[in-house]
Amino acid sequence: MADAHSFAVGPDEGRTIDVGDGFAVIVKAHEHDTAGVLSLIETHEPPGLGPPMHVHHDCAEAFYVLEGEYVMFLGDDQIVCGPGSFVFIPRGASHAFTTGSVASRKLNFYFPAAMVGYFDALAAAVAGGAVDENELDRIAGAHAMEVVGPPPERYV
Repeated sequence: MADAHSFAVGPDEGRTIDVGDGFAVIVKAHEHDTAGVLSLIETHEPPGLGPPMHVHHDCAEAFYVLEGEYVMFLGDDQIVCGPGSFVFIPRGASHAFTTGSVASRKLNFYFPAAMVGYFDALAAAVAGGAVDENELDRIAGAHAMEVVGPPPERYV
């Protein structure tokens, strides 16, 4: 991996991953940019969308809500998070979320860098047709993520 270098990404810059159905991921910092220290994505999600309960085995994750509302599921806790909310999830902790009743936007930080490849693979699978639970488990497992709960009503 290359050495980290200084860089800046503007508000309308970054590589967009179209996951479909109004769900977009914009890569702001990739592991190659930060020498693996962190990755940063900005997500744009329609109302009612969210992943199943899951665990990251290779990284901690943090969220910063920019717009809209997210309902975060942290273990057995459920927390409503509006703009300006920050959430930290240590490596190995189960979590999930759903967007509220309006389209929402947040930043996802991964320490060390992770998950960009997951969203690339998920987008490719969605573009190829419907993604069932087995395919979602396969994609997650390939990126050190374990699905520990059923998919919500609306994810991909």
